[in-house]
Amino acid sequence: MLKNRIFRLVLSSILSIIICLIIGYFTPRNCLDNSCNMALLDQGISIYIYNTGIHTDILVPVRTKIWNWQQYLDLKLIANQSASIKYLAFGLGDRAYFLETYNGTSLPIVTIFKAMFLQTPSAMRVLAYRNIPQQYEIKCAIITQTNYRRLMEFINNSFQLDTQGNKINLLVDSNYGGGFYAAKSNYSILRACNDWTAEGMKLAGVKTPVWSGLSSSIMYHINSRCNC
Repeated sequence: MLKNRIFRLVLSSILSIIICLIIGYFTPRNCLDNSCNMALLDQGISIYIYNTGIHTDILVPVRTKIWNWQQYLDLKLIANQSASIKYLAFGLGDRAYFLETYNGTSLPIVTIFKAMFLQTPSAMRVLAYRNIPQQYEIKCAIITQTNYRRLMEFINNSFQLDTQGNKINLLVDSNYGGGFYAAKSNYSILRACNDWTAEGMKLAGVKTPVWSGLSSSIMYHINSRCNC
């Protein structure tokens, strides 16, 4: 009898968690979506969010009248022919995961376990693009200049700095077309890669889910009718 009670208690707890996550998946955190306002086409700025399957990145222009990433990152280190780079993609992740998978090697189980269940050092990944990548699921949003600045400051403030105020370079490979930098705070299941994306989107006035643990939840809430 006791075993049955314990089993029912555990089962009901698991089902309750699953139900809460499903509700959080479909429930928007900020119901007012200020993105995709076609009236902003002239004065607004287009940003992009793409989904690699389990991870989301925020894709923005290298340079606008509001923000120039060349003042904050050395693009010559990040990509060959940096002058032709038009977009940069930013994403937060587990530091060991990023560094161990950038060259295509298989990921040790221990790294996956630590990233999922422990607090681990985090990293910012920066990828350079000449054009908007089409190999991923991608959506765009048109946001105000004020919200764009908020988003850029959020991204820039996510980098950890050394005592001289410089971004900490972990690994930058121009042949890879990107680099990895130390990030502030730790990585955990409570604040994972997609949660970071959702934080940025919320600041940008883009609708985000209550539970942003899955990349698909973020893509679900972004206005798919927005044509940038």
